[in-house]
This record gives sequence, structure tokens and C-alpha cells, in this order.
Amino acid sequence: MHKTRSNFFDPCRKSIRLCHFGRNPSQNSPNSQAIKHPEKKVGIFWDLDNKPPNSASPFEAAIKLKRAVSSFGIVRYMVAYANHHAFSYVPPAIKELRNERKVLNHLENKGIIKPVELYLCRVCGRKFNTNDKLIGHFKIHESEHRKRLNQIEGAKGRKRVNLVGKYALKMDKYKNAARDVLVPKIGYGLGDELKRAGFWVKTVSDKPQAADAALRSRMVDLMDRREVHCVVLVSDDSDFVGVLKEARERCVKTVVVGDNDEGALKRTADACFSWRDIIVGKANAQAGSVVGRWRDRDVLSRLEWSYDPEAEKEKDCGKLSDGNDFEGVCSEGEESGDCHDDDKRPWWELESGTDGACRKSSS
Repeated sequence: MHKTRSNFFDPCRKSIRLCHFGRNPSQNSPNSQAIKHPEKKVGIFWDLDNKPPNSASPFEAAIKLKRAVSSFGIVRYMVAYANHHAFSYVPPAIKELRNERKVLNHLENKGIIKPVELYLCRVCGRKFNTNDKLIGHFKIHESEHRKRLNQIEGAKGRKRVNLVGKYALKMDKYKNAARDVLVPKIGYGLGDELKRAGFWVKTVSDKPQAADAALRSRMVDLMDRREVHCVVLVSDDSDFVGVLKEARERCVKTVVVGDNDEGALKRTADACFSWRDIIVGKANAQAGSVVGRWRDRDVLSRLEWSYDPEAEKEKDCGKLSDGNDFEGVCSEGEESGDCHDDDKRPWWELESGTDGACRKSSS
């Protein structure tokens, strides 16, 4: 005898099969929780000639600025323009700190005062009693760093690539240590600090308004290509009012960072912050509320309804012409002048007029 397979109905097996094939894999996937709408692209445009970071170090100011405006979207572009004078200029606060450091070094060399902690060389780990001894010792590392650079510049091809990989950690370690020990010969390291923070720094000619023209050209170019949805301008120069107005016409959000509260830029922009708000961190909380107001405004603009009498007349006349039962009524009304299309009163007064007519007829 051959064993026959029993074809009985198994409700459990049926339910399992339905659950297996009926499940939508996209419901439990991690990508289903992702944001449907793409993030807005933000561009930071810094006019260094007009608004250098005087209230904080350039690196700290750049990092806090990026952190504050990141609430508006993904920061894709960070550009800064200035002429040679902006990079060679030293703020009074930096000059005062340097003078205090010279006086302190003189007192340490005389033995009048002693440092609370020994000065540490962050390259080799040696410690020194005075800052001048640390600077003298650091010249050894400076010469070693110069030899590495010359060796890399003299090599070519694969050998150059191998040398760059070999000295990468040592060169980074030297740069981080030299930033605290050595004093820049020109300026106070504005360009290098902004580059370290991720900015693309461009030096323009010394002609008047050269940086403004280059910055405006870059902003318009990115808006033409629709690369930015929010423009963050760091400046107090009123010459940028035209660019901000053009950005608003293109439906691009505008944000101004500056210290001139009564300036034309802040009156034109959609949002504005002061440098104090950026440095303290107050702008981070304010940016969230600004984005909420922008979203509410966009929703209200889409839901806004306006009454157009001419459009309503055309719509009503089209409805009447579609039905055959109302053709005669409309034609008779047109001849007698009683058709409702000829009534020029607004729609909210028509109902009251009909009520008055009914009352007269009933009386």
C-alpha cells in the first residue's frame, strides 16, 4: 500500500503562511523611521573685513557659529572672504594678552614669580620652569618639522605618498603644540584657525569692496544652482541688503549674524543673532523657535484662502450650464435681468437679500 498524503486544512499553518507573505518588510525596517523630507542645505558666508571674530578665538567662534546654525539644516558651505589687511590685523585684546605674556616671562626669568604648574612640551613631554625655556626648546621641534616638510617636497610619486603617511601623526602633533607655544609672525592666525574649523578661506585683492563683491557673487551662484535653502550672512555691511532681498524672492531663508541691532540687514533678514548670542550659546535655543515659526508660516500660507468674486461667478455659471434643466431658467433670467450672475453684491449679502425678498412676498 502506498501512503497517501493527507490534505487536511491546518489553520495554524495557513495563518503562518499569510503572516509570512503578507508582512510589509518596510514597516519594521530602520529606514521607515527616517525623515521623508530632505534636510535643508545651509550656507555660511562670512565677511571677515567687516566682522572679524573679536569676542572669541577664531576657531571657537567658527565652531559655535556652525553649531548654532545647524538647527536650520545641514551646513554644506562655509566660506570666508577677506583681503590681506584682515589677516595681518591683530585685535587690541590679542595685543594686550601678548604684552601680559611678555611681562610674565620677564618676571619668571628674574625668579620673582614661579608658575603654578611646569610648562609641558606637548611634542616630547619634557617640562620647564619658565615659558622662555619652553620656547627655546621648541625650536628643536620646529627645525625637525621643517626637515620633514623639505623631505616631503623633494620626494615624488609613491615615495612622497609613503612619507606623508609616515609623518602624518608627528606633523599633526607638532601643529597642535605650536599653536599654544609659538606666536604667529603675521596677524594672529585668523586664516589657519578658520581653515581648521572647516571654512574655505579666500584672500581677495586690496581694492575697496573686493571682498563684498566676491561674497555676493558666491551667494548668487549657489542660489542659481539651488545649492542652498538658507543663507547665513556674518556681516553688518548694509551693501548686502540687495542680496538678501533677492534671496527672499527666491524663497531662500536669510539669517544675519552681527552686532548692529538697528542695521538694515537685520530688518531685511528672516532671523538675526548677535555675536554674544552665538558665543554664549543662546542662539542654539533661539534657532529652534525660529524654525518652528517658519514652518507655521509655510503651513498657513498653503492653507490661506481668499475670496475672488469673478472666479466664483465663473464657477457658478459653469455649474448651471452643465445641467439641461437650468438652461431655460438662466436664459429667462438673463432676458429679464433677474439672473443671479448679474447681481454684483458679495456672497455674504445675497442671503440677507433673499430673506428680505421672502418676507416681502409673504407679507
